[in-house]
This record gives sequence, C-alpha cells and structure tokens, in this order.
Amino acid sequence: MGRLCGEGRPPTSEARLAFLVKTPFCHYTVIMGSEVRDYTAQFPYPRRRLLRFFMRRGIRLAFRILGRLRVEGRENIPASGPLLVVANHFSFLDPVAVICVTPWPMDFLAGLQMVNAPPAVTFLPEMWGVYRVRRGGASRDAMRAAIAVLAQKGVLGVMPEGGNWASVLRPARPGAAYLAAQTGAPLLPIGLDGLLDFFPSLRQGRRPTVTVRIGRSFGPFQAAGQGRERRQQLDAIGDKIMQRIAELIPPERRGVYSDDPALRAAAQAVAYPYDDLLG
Repeated sequence: MGRLCGEGRPPTSEARLAFLVKTPFCHYTVIMGSEVRDYTAQFPYPRRRLLRFFMRRGIRLAFRILGRLRVEGRENIPASGPLLVVANHFSFLDPVAVICVTPWPMDFLAGLQMVNAPPAVTFLPEMWGVYRVRRGGASRDAMRAAIAVLAQKGVLGVMPEGGNWASVLRPARPGAAYLAAQTGAPLLPIGLDGLLDFFPSLRQGRRPTVTVRIGRSFGPFQAAGQGRERRQQLDAIGDKIMQRIAELIPPERRGVYSDDPALRAAAQAVAYPYDDLLG
C-alpha cells in the first residue's frame, strides 16, 4: 500500500484500517496488497460453504413443509458481490428467510444476544458463523470483518434497524449506512412480511404465508466531512435505505416511512431499546 499520510515509518494496524475505511470501494483492487490482506486473511470469504449449503437446504425444506413462501423479484438478485443485503427486521426469523431466498454463502452482522428469540434456536447463528456486533456500542472487529467481506466481493447481510424490537419500520442505526458509504458497495433491499405471524399461525393449525419481495439494487453512496456533518450524511443514507425497504412491505408496516401522519407519529414514539444493552 505504500506510505500513509506521507510518513516513512511502517503504518500501524489502526492506521491501515483507517486507510481502508477511507478508501472508495472501486480502489480496493489497487490497494489489495499485504496491508489490506491482514484483514481479508483474518476474515476470509466465503466461509463454512458446505455447512451453509446444508443449512440453506434445511431452511428451504422447513419453509416448504411448514408454510407458504411467496417470493417476488428474483430477477433482481445479482449473480455475485460485492453486495450489502438490507432488510426489515420484525422477527428473529428474518435472517432465516433471507438465507432461504438467496443463493450466496453470505455473511451477517448480528447482535451478541438474540433478545427476542426462543432459547432453542440461539445456536443457529453460531452454526452459520455470524459476526457479532455490540448493540448501542462500538464493534470494531465486526466492522473490520464486514469491510473485509466486501473487499473480497462477498455478500453481507445487515438489518439496518439494529434488532427486531418493533413491528413497524424505525430509522436505521448508523452501521449499514457507514458500510455503504465507506465501501461503495451496492445494496439489495428485501422486504419481509408474514414472519411475525409464523408461529402463532402454526399453533392455530394454519400454514402461515410469508412474502419476500426483492427490490432492485441501488447505490453506491459516499459521505464526506467529519463529526456532526458526517453523521448527518450517514443518517440521510440510512433514510434512503429504509425508504427502499419500505416500498417492499405493506403500508401498515412502514412506520416512520409511512405516508400516513398518524402511523409516522406512532412509530416515532417507540424508543430504541438497546442503548444500555451490551449485546
């Protein structure tokens, strides 16, 4: 990679990461030398291909047996990465549905704790091999991993809301926008509907219907400046991401992105619950 900031001494690991995250994605092929390889070697892509292949097969079989899965927009699925897959997050089953309808051995960012999931399924993310983030706090290793995945033309799944803590759309947390702006990777929006009622329907003896809508990819994004100016730009990118997702779910689920002022106001009154939760 050469020198950083014109200095002659070898760059530290922190300086290498700072250089990486400030470099547009289109230049990764230029700087993909020993400096960046530190991170791609630590976080290779793809991983666990055989295990993920069989897990996806099992997930598809389970949806076929237990419910009715409708998928719209398969033609919008790119053949390969780099790609950020973004979706609404109302149920702990949302990442499972994303895995079901996509073809890649994709990686995910996920919280340290599955707060709203039954204990019996909490082992599944570990089997898949997600990168854990600390809700409401810094997750430097997870960000390094995410950038390394995209640098290797990988596919990364992110739920921009930062948890399945509401049943309508809320503003994005900064993580997805940060990754989009720092890497320049395109984004694929996915709208998920029907998963909140999945197990209640089964308990009533009915096969639930789950609808997955896949939108057209969009981006890239850039963010300049520092401090508050940069955060405002990232917030604006987050809003654009959520608006694309909102177009793919029923109007009554669009929350703060609804055209109905009453629905927007009700969604805005719901606070983010994880600021004090380390996980």
